[in-house]
Amino acid sequence: MIKHPFTIPLQDGTEIRCDLLLPEGEPPLSGIVVSHGFKGFKDWGFFPHLCEHLARDGHAVISFNFSLNGIGDDPSEFTELEKFAQNTLSRDVDEILTVLNEVRAGGILSVPPVRLGLFGHSRGGGEAVVAARDDQHLDALVTWAGLAGFDRWSKEVKEEWRSKGRIYVMNARTGQQMPLDLGLLEDFESHRERLDIETAASELGNLPWLIVHGETDMSVPVSDARRLASVNRDALVEVIPGAGHAFEAVHPFRGSTPELDRAMRFTAGHFRRHLLP
Repeated sequence: MIKHPFTIPLQDGTEIRCDLLLPEGEPPLSGIVVSHGFKGFKDWGFFPHLCEHLARDGHAVISFNFSLNGIGDDPSEFTELEKFAQNTLSRDVDEILTVLNEVRAGGILSVPPVRLGLFGHSRGGGEAVVAARDDQHLDALVTWAGLAGFDRWSKEVKEEWRSKGRIYVMNARTGQQMPLDLGLLEDFESHRERLDIETAASELGNLPWLIVHGETDMSVPVSDARRLASVNRDALVEVIPGAGHAFEAVHPFRGSTPELDRAMRFTAGHFRRHLLP
């Protein structure tokens, strides 16, 4: 296994931190871009394990941190909370598209991939659906525990947000109160049409899409998966019995679980069918 960390600089002075994983041998002809979710990062829990599994299957795998996800030089700690406060949904979608375009352009891989897939988890799953609709050139999509809608804030939360200009969300793992500026809500409301996940899902055309969801997910209910499938009848849905939001994996990673193994088996098979020669 070959690993290459790299960055994609952005015009505002921030950067997208990435890892490229390659199997040994000839350059792969397929690539997969892996997108984390809200309060997530590329080195969280199951992500490195999943990426290594997909790379061993013969793909070039590119995982990345959104530029405003709160992770700085320390790959596993939220040390840039003021940047986290400025994150928006539109920016995340645009950064997924930026990574996809960089992979296609040949600056990351010595041989640009013939086929390209996209993976997203949780909020990153919803953003991946929107990015896939906007991109229109993908060969396969997989979402785990993906949102069917971004508007998950109550009326009371929105009123407080507008009144104070900032709200805080608890990170249960670290105990940090993580700030969110009003720009996140304003961005969603200004780009509501583009950021409608169900509409985007209905506009994916014949893109092969696998939806994987835990049956007992308490963060994003399995009904979200069914909503997405109801607007895209071509999507394949796999519900994992007994699985929660992270398929029973934890951070720091302590090894795989039966639920995670099953999700990865479905995912590897989907990408194998649609990306490998």
